[in-house]
Amino acid sequence: MPAPSSAQHAPAPASTSTLTQRLNAGEAPRASDTLLINEQSRLREAGGERVIKFGFGQSPFPVFTPAVKALAAHAADKAYLPVQGLALAREAVAAFHREVDGVDWQADEMLLAPGSKLLLFALMKALPADAEVLIPDPAWVSYAPQARMCHLATRRLTCSFESRWQVTADALEAALAETSTSDNRVRLLILNQPSNPTGLSMSHAEQAELAAVARRHDLLVLSDEIYGVLDHDGSHRAFALDYPEGTVTTTGLSKWCGAGGWRFGAMHVPAPLGQALFARLLGIASETWSSVASPVQEAACIAYQRTAALDAYINRQREILTEIGQWAAHELDAAGIRTHAPDGGFYLYPDFEAHREALAKRGITSGSELTQALLEECGVALLPGSAFGAPAERLTARLAYVDFDGEILLDTSGPVLAHPGLEKIRDGIHTLTAFVKTL
Repeated sequence: MPAPSSAQHAPAPASTSTLTQRLNAGEAPRASDTLLINEQSRLREAGGERVIKFGFGQSPFPVFTPAVKALAAHAADKAYLPVQGLALAREAVAAFHREVDGVDWQADEMLLAPGSKLLLFALMKALPADAEVLIPDPAWVSYAPQARMCHLATRRLTCSFESRWQVTADALEAALAETSTSDNRVRLLILNQPSNPTGLSMSHAEQAELAAVARRHDLLVLSDEIYGVLDHDGSHRAFALDYPEGTVTTTGLSKWCGAGGWRFGAMHVPAPLGQALFARLLGIASETWSSVASPVQEAACIAYQRTAALDAYINRQREILTEIGQWAAHELDAAGIRTHAPDGGFYLYPDFEAHREALAKRGITSGSELTQALLEECGVALLPGSAFGAPAERLTARLAYVDFDGEILLDTSGPVLAHPGLEKIRDGIHTLTAFVKTL
């Protein structure tokens, strides 16, 4: 008797009307625009094109050397560490920010994760199902997608060039006035200073006014201060200083320590918010990331130790970023591309609105069409404002002025703008100003 063929006993194909349709139902999260532009730039470079990479916001500076040595020394460490994070690492983070920011952080109120991005998501996941998330326009690309993935309602708080792209106390008050007095669900306001994508921060007075509104309406505030240490003149003010009882703060090593790929983030949850919230966060952590890699936590213990060498490392970064950012903003603004000079980090948020009519004659009526034209015609990669929640028709873009070798510049002193290592930065800004002059 011949053996049955495999075809005779092959399982019936899954019905596209059941499993496949169910799996593909709903809106899938898009790939992060910041990561996508980085990949597109790499592909163009691999094809032989010269691309000035103003699209991806990665620190151009090397990781602080003592932290690198500590990581190497602990490379063989393999044990799972506590879900909350190594006690010494949590104390190092808390002590650093107590000294630098003047905040009252304690190690037992800290939670560590593989990057602050997961901590943002964990906080949203820990909120009640009917919570609402208030997100500035513009704001970092992942806030809104994370809220949607947690099935939370979101609302955009529109900002303007005139308000320096900040949420003002009046605007927040007006947005909350639209809410029914009987609607007492949890509301999470997300703030990011210095901001990605704008590079801007509120003044201390504006922050105090905004904090007063948050307190009056009993808001929960998530203050993403990942760029706080890179405030250009060191005047960053933690939001928790103005609203300590209601502010959850996130930070990490990715920006000021140049260690984005290490994935080390920290969150402070103030005790007045209660143990139940913290317990939920620990539960989410235990069922997802378990713990931060052991060598990375050991390295963080060293990275957060305040020393003369660390201060010099941070201060030189600030000097370099200040000089580049101020020059670039001035050049763009002089060409009719409205741009606020940055307060911190390494971003600008140029506004091409003055050239709308001329751009429209070339078929460019949106931020996405503008950035696509700049990439294809000029070899300059930017991200459109729409990636950060702005209306599609708004002619804004984010410019990350990081396409240079920070290790070389760290070894210099004094002004750097004429340094050969900044050729692509200079060329990129001049290319943008030349583009609008030809319209």
